[in-house]
Amino acid sequence: MHLSAHVDTFARDHLPPPDEWPELRFDLPELRYPDRLNCAAELLGHADPARPAFRTPTGPAWTYGELRARVDRIAHVLTGPLGVVPGNRVLLRGPTTPWLAACWLAVLKAGAVAVTVLAQQRPHELATMCEIARVGHALCDIRAVDDLAKAGIPGLRITTYGGDTPDDLLRRPAPAAPFAAVDTAADDVALIAFTSGTTGRPKGCMHFHRDVLATADTFSRHVLRPHQDDVFTGSPPLGFTFGLGGLVVFPMRAGASTLLLEQAGPRQLLPAIADHRVSVLFTAPTAYRAMLGELSGHDVSSLRRCVSAGENLPAATWRAWHDRTGLRIINGIGATEMLHIFISAADDRIRPGSTGMAVPGWQARVQDTGGKPLPDGEPGLLAVRGPVGCRYLADPRQREYVRDGWNVTGDTYVRDEDGYFRYVARADDMIISAGYNIAGPEVEDALLRHPDVTETAVVGRPDQVRGQVVVAYTVLRAGAPRDPEALRAFLISELAPYKCPREFVFLDALPRTATGKLQRFLLRTEGDRQ
Repeated sequence: MHLSAHVDTFARDHLPPPDEWPELRFDLPELRYPDRLNCAAELLGHADPARPAFRTPTGPAWTYGELRARVDRIAHVLTGPLGVVPGNRVLLRGPTTPWLAACWLAVLKAGAVAVTVLAQQRPHELATMCEIARVGHALCDIRAVDDLAKAGIPGLRITTYGGDTPDDLLRRPAPAAPFAAVDTAADDVALIAFTSGTTGRPKGCMHFHRDVLATADTFSRHVLRPHQDDVFTGSPPLGFTFGLGGLVVFPMRAGASTLLLEQAGPRQLLPAIADHRVSVLFTAPTAYRAMLGELSGHDVSSLRRCVSAGENLPAATWRAWHDRTGLRIINGIGATEMLHIFISAADDRIRPGSTGMAVPGWQARVQDTGGKPLPDGEPGLLAVRGPVGCRYLADPRQREYVRDGWNVTGDTYVRDEDGYFRYVARADDMIISAGYNIAGPEVEDALLRHPDVTETAVVGRPDQVRGQVVVAYTVLRAGAPRDPEALRAFLISELAPYKCPREFVFLDALPRTATGKLQRFLLRTEGDRQ
């Protein structure tokens, strides 16, 4: 590793031991980055200042020149009156707006570490992430500050933006001069992205400055192939790396622009595409299915690229979208641990029902539980390696995810003789619903905090619209009312709403083995029959 620019060395100090890292490969010339690299400065530094960068449904677009000036101003405030030093972790929270993206860029340009979370996440979730990452500063949209303030996080300094008080981030005095980007090492930690763990405790994935660019220089450059006249938009928030790449990193790397939507459901996406002549769309299979029923009366002729990830894209959805629009959805699989998509295909190389092939710069294989590669046609665990890899923040699950230099994603796949990878199922207890990863144990832990709940098991049930839905099999204390709405209301105060079960099934007892082990497979089988 190179000499760090971090004054606060917590992130680097808590990287996994080097022998637990995956093997990193930089096979493409564009992946051979210099030793000193600040990815925010790189993303901001090449586009024509007069070209649009960020658009919104209302108001004028921000040009790249205006974006740079606003990022520099925030960076001056961060490093001046707020006292942020290189290596400090800064939590970012708010709806998807140009200001949230500008804060992310400013944190990185100042050499700090961005921890972007979802505006939906609740105080208990926020407190856990801040504890794991030792977060000391937060930049929060004034509309999303209440839950963060309620979390009662010791030592957290919260600075709001978008308000009308003198101490608001955007109202504080700051030099008008450009901000000189901190001379970070290419392998200084730039961001910590949290992903759900199957044990319920989130895992912090640490990614370097070079990793941010590597996602653009592999999937975006070689598969998506954007150009500077493209207008991007999509549904994933910036707290998901799918959204961070698709709505900020990829368009900026190409000098293109992005329409950032605070509300980005199917009914908002379709008119936005028409009104702003969007050409590149990022969303999940669930949204494509929903939009099929709303296409009539909406002009999507400006679209030339549609990207799907977050959950498996069924061949039927792909074909239905193609039949209605003439557009070929670019399917892909990514992971927070690798930051973005590593298997995909575009244009004539697309095979409906298949995820695709290893993206240039990446290698992928199917292996058994012992790490032995399996022949084509046999299902097994998907393993990948490339320029980015899993580095959990002080988490023993690092040894489960990285095995013999490969990142083992927890997905069961089959590879065919042509090198195409086809999704079979998750190999762990993760529930994937409408593109969201939901850990059943995390929902269980929250339910068990309700005074009426004595036991619960949360599993995924197949669903034609959402892929899976969350179902909670629950045992209540004697005499407690079986009121699913009361439990749902409680959970919404504890968890992001997308994690809340769609259905509660009340049982007198959960199925267990003679030794007391919960038989989740019986609950899944019951769900499959419904």
